Amino acid sequence: MTPSQESPFKGKTGLTRLINAFGYSLDGLRAALRHEDAFRQLSLLAVLLIPLAIFAAPTSGVGKAILVAASLATLVIELLNSAIEAAVDHTSLARHPLAKRAKDMGSAAQLLGLLNLAAMWGLVLFG
Repeated sequence: MTPSQESPFKGKTGLTRLINAFGYSLDGLRAALRHEDAFRQLSLLAVLLIPLAIFAAPTSGVGKAILVAASLATLVIELLNSAIEAAVDHTSLARHPLAKRAKDMGSAAQLLGLLNLAAMWGLVLFG
């Protein structure tokens, strides 16, 4: 694909692109914290679980890493789920089977992430 076929927002390269990307990422985190209850709740859970995993979990470094990664994964999944919901709602607020499917699949991804989080804690602590 030639540069003229790309998005007009794709013009930056090198260090400028990295700085811009970092800024966009911070904007996304701020938006999620401001507008998404589920992200705030999962962030609070991560604030509790990550230090617990690092300092209190009676496990090896690998076990601690698994617990931290599982906690962070729920945040990543929620960001993607919220992005899907925002894109669908931007397209149309009308009820549509494909919009419902997209939102339900995002929710299912988060359910699997939370089940994974519980399973990792159970396996690392009792496995």
